[in-house]
Amino acid sequence: MTRPGAPIGLLGGTFDPIHNGHLAIAAVVQAALDLDGIIFIPAGIPPHKPGLRLSSGEDRRAMVALAIATEATFSLSTIELDRPGPSYAVDTLAKLAENSASRRAPLEFVLSAEAFAGFPTWREPGRILELARLAVAPRAGARPVDVGWLDQHLPAWRDRVDFVDAPLVSVSASTVRDRVRAGLPIDRLVPPAVADYIHAHRLYTDPP
Repeated sequence: MTRPGAPIGLLGGTFDPIHNGHLAIAAVVQAALDLDGIIFIPAGIPPHKPGLRLSSGEDRRAMVALAIATEATFSLSTIELDRPGPSYAVDTLAKLAENSASRRAPLEFVLSAEAFAGFPTWREPGRILELARLAVAPRAGARPVDVGWLDQHLPAWRDRVDFVDAPLVSVSASTVRDRVRAGLPIDRLVPPAVADYIHAHRLYTDPP
């Protein structure tokens, strides 16, 4: 990330595990919006998924680091893993906005269409849209959202949302976990280094 003032993309998620779909969306959004780079942010405790059983923060951090190791414009932030309590996006964005102020870098928060459909229920959605633009990418199996939906639910923020035309990627983290439990290969779903890490650390072998 070397262009002062250029926008930076933020991609959050549980990343349990990170998979090729995450990487594909990041690459498409970065190219479409001419972002300086993408910061991957593993969630600590997702507030919208209470009771969700996650792999350890260290395992998820390690898998993200391995997945993006060869991508010079991708980086990792552990801001949510390092912070106790639920990982509210508004808190993360406020902190990252402080950090990017010195280079006056606008923030572009990447969401799937599925996540965006629930965005009005998030903590302080208006504040989030003050801190960052939203980049909304389609997700296979999710209800499409568009400008019409935006005008109905968040009309005051139409100029803060970018809809990115990206290919539908059917891979999901739950599919990866299920295939590991069933003893099926995952080499086409996750980067090789991530597959090796999953097998070496015997992740996803216990019943869900």
